Amino acid sequence: MELPIFPLNGAVLFPGTSLPLNIFETRYIEMIDYALARDRKIGMIQTDEKNELFNVGCVGKINSFNETNDGRYLISLHGIKCFKIINEIEQDYSFRLINASLVELYEKEGEISKDQKESLLKLYGKYIKNKNINLSLEEIDNIETDQIIKFIAMVSPFKNIDKQALLETESLLDFYSKLKSIIELELIGDFQNKTIN
Repeated sequence: MELPIFPLNGAVLFPGTSLPLNIFETRYIEMIDYALARDRKIGMIQTDEKNELFNVGCVGKINSFNETNDGRYLISLHGIKCFKIINEIEQDYSFRLINASLVELYEKEGEISKDQKESLLKLYGKYIKNKNINLSLEEIDNIETDQIIKFIAMVSPFKNIDKQALLETESLLDFYSKLKSIIELELIGDFQNKTIN
């Protein structure tokens, strides 16, 4: 499939989640116009330390759109499926366009148990306290576990490379394990920094 892409580090979209975006650069306003005139889909993707595109991103469908008085676009994207880049398309638009293939991620075997969910939320409670993140665990406790882990991955200030590793995870159980490891390593790092200082 042909896909206009929006390279934006840190703002990772996962299948089944929603991401609000404030679009103000001319090239990305043109990209949204292009998507709205077609199938309303754009590809969210990150770049590495050399500013090159990662190979995997997520297709987002524009499910709400508003234009402000000063010409900005306020949109909400709903994550559909992950994609892999086949190649970039030579064209005359100000934004980038790729050929992409859809890939099935997170939909393979395994369910996260109630005990695993409780263990994750207990750990995440320590993390948000350490990072002074204004988030109530009670608010997310009733969400389905597969949505909780994606929500945590999206809203937490993890490194871009860690968010990318989660995006490329093949099963929910792998996603869960990697997410716990990332949180644990961040907590260890915070503890060591406080000890040194």
